[in-house]
Amino acid sequence: MTVTEVSSRQDREAFLAVPRLLYRDDNAWVCPLDKEIESIFDPQKNVYFKHGEASRWVLHDEEGKLIGRVAAFIDLNTCDKYDQRTGGMGFFECIHKQEAAKLLFDTARDWLKERGMEAMDGPINFGETDKYWGLLVDGFTHPSYEIAYNPPYYQELFEGYGFQTYFKQEGFHLDVSEPLPPRFERIAERVASNPDYSFEHFRWKEADRYMQDFVSVFNVAWASFKENFEPLEVSYIKKTLLKAKAIIDEEFIWIAYVKGEPVAIYLMYPDVNLILKQLNGRLHLLAKLKFLYLKQRKTMTRARGVLMGVIPAYQNRGIEAGIILNLVRVFKRKPHYKEIEFSWVGDFNPKMRKIFISVGCKSVKHYITYRYLFDRNAEFRRYPIPGENE
Repeated sequence: MTVTEVSSRQDREAFLAVPRLLYRDDNAWVCPLDKEIESIFDPQKNVYFKHGEASRWVLHDEEGKLIGRVAAFIDLNTCDKYDQRTGGMGFFECIHKQEAAKLLFDTARDWLKERGMEAMDGPINFGETDKYWGLLVDGFTHPSYEIAYNPPYYQELFEGYGFQTYFKQEGFHLDVSEPLPPRFERIAERVASNPDYSFEHFRWKEADRYMQDFVSVFNVAWASFKENFEPLEVSYIKKTLLKAKAIIDEEFIWIAYVKGEPVAIYLMYPDVNLILKQLNGRLHLLAKLKFLYLKQRKTMTRARGVLMGVIPAYQNRGIEAGIILNLVRVFKRKPHYKEIEFSWVGDFNPKMRKIFISVGCKSVKHYITYRYLFDRNAEFRRYPIPGENE
């Protein structure tokens, strides 16, 4: 077997080809857009290159057939926040062969080790934690846009190499045709009727104001997760929303205010994977026309909840319930939407898990983010869970 670092156009095409080969008989898999994957490894497009670096490789067997790929990366803003200096690996794809997986994992490990790292987390993204983060270990159904999907045997490959569970994640689904639980609805109605509270959905005509409010809440709400937290910049959220403008529904982005001050945010997109499933990762002219046609036909019947956050001073006051009540009202006006799939919730965030359960969500997918210590005799410590001994 031969590992080749991606450096040429041919190598890049091979990197993109690996999943197409491995998943060709998997009806659930949705091919990500080639340009989206390539943008992650483009220093001109991925802001994480301002404080990090990345590399990637493809694996061929003895006959020259593509059988795997992997990427490794370092985020200098976060790598020193752990017990060991920690880098990341991801975009792993491999045939069901431990020897092949070991060669890919070794390649990522050695690259990170050469740059002073002492551990690697994976599979993760060189970017936001809500994208391509964690290994799917249960619930191998349709993946939502930018959510991790992989064959069941990958768990065997990771754990067979020596990766250990750093934290677990759950994916929740909500059937929007079902009524809210009575107790939750009472709380939501009480919050919504409080004159000090107001709930506004995003509007492009006031985009600058809403983006500023969104960022101010995010940077307070997520600061408690110190290990993975990086402050959000208005320019970044602006770029993200403009990039997704073709599919954004203004009523899917909400900000809650208390006496005019932003205190909570919610971000959701129509699940574009329901269209991308028919495009095979390519967005040439005919594919763009097909995309527009399918969008007009209301093919996207599922939404993907990306994030919800409340600043600590206003947690446990039912503000999340008020946001969800407004979403329910939106879906009543848009009955072609049947389901929300929420981005993962880590086991280190029991408060958010409790909120999803209380609104009637079902835990249907499970993921694991692993860590591998290069010193095999070093003490392994899991990500701390509130209320449990570390």
